[in-house]
Amino acid sequence: MGTVTSLFLHKMVAAAGADVDQAGLLRSVGLDPAGAADPKVMIEDTEYYALLERIAAEIDVTDLPLRTGASMRLDDYGALGLAFKTATTLDGSYRRITRYARLWTSVVEYSLEPEGENTWFHLHRAGPRRLGLRLSNEATLASATAIAREVSATGSFFPLEVHVRHAAPRSTAPHEVYFGCPVVFGSDRDALLIARDAMASANRLGDGGIARFLEQHLEQELSEVTDRQSVAERARDVIADALSEGLPRMEEVAGRLGLSARSLHRRLAEEGLSFKLLTDDTRRDLAQGLLHDQQYSIAEIAYLTGFSEQSAFNRAFKRWTGATPAGYRNGRSLSRS
Repeated sequence: MGTVTSLFLHKMVAAAGADVDQAGLLRSVGLDPAGAADPKVMIEDTEYYALLERIAAEIDVTDLPLRTGASMRLDDYGALGLAFKTATTLDGSYRRITRYARLWTSVVEYSLEPEGENTWFHLHRAGPRRLGLRLSNEATLASATAIAREVSATGSFFPLEVHVRHAAPRSTAPHEVYFGCPVVFGSDRDALLIARDAMASANRLGDGGIARFLEQHLEQELSEVTDRQSVAERARDVIADALSEGLPRMEEVAGRLGLSARSLHRRLAEEGLSFKLLTDDTRRDLAQGLLHDQQYSIAEIAYLTGFSEQSAFNRAFKRWTGATPAGYRNGRSLSRS
């Protein structure tokens, strides 16, 4: 279970307008309706998705993610927004997102991938493609577009393409109008394709000196966020990184965390976990996330989750979920159509 900044929730609720009980929605997740949105206040991702689904039960949410994205301003993000704004180029701005996204969410990662002369800005989020997650992904891509327009010297940033993994809503016209380019639903990725010239363009308020100063501040914040992670969360990250090389031993994971195996065992027990259970949960969550991505074969997923044979992976996955990997993948595909 992960967290996201309450800023996103505040923005979604505000964009939903007067047709929903805005104050009631905020109170339902422990937020003060009269308080200012604080990006450092986190809520559980599942609560966020459930709230979006409650909104969807009351109003048409086709363009809600787009209105939310359009409302985002870099000043809302604190030091991270300033670092994005003062980077000298759009490429530098997006690189700051890929580096420091952990400051506002533990469930989403970003990456940049060159393709020819252009660049993909990828959004990576594991988990079942429930409606709340789909709306959140669309809003994230819309926000990434809005803040690029904010720093653009001309204010006219448009991606070349927008790709979304889930199925299209009844109407996609609002998406194409907002992004100003083709929007591909049912894709193999959640991403913006950005032209080389756009990535290389100078930001309106770019200042290398200020950007470097802000990066020092962000590195400190990132270190503090990492320090606040529980031992289980940190161990889970180490296990996930190591699985492609085989099943890691507790001694190896403990060493990566700067602990002895005995200390790791004790700290996990304090959180009601064992190393075996944590490893099993990590493999299951990673497998489910990878099965949502059609670019990975089941044999590749077996390897990436630490299994030497696909048959062993199939048996473990059936034990975890009650379904075979192929059945789970096909079932998720049907639910998105």
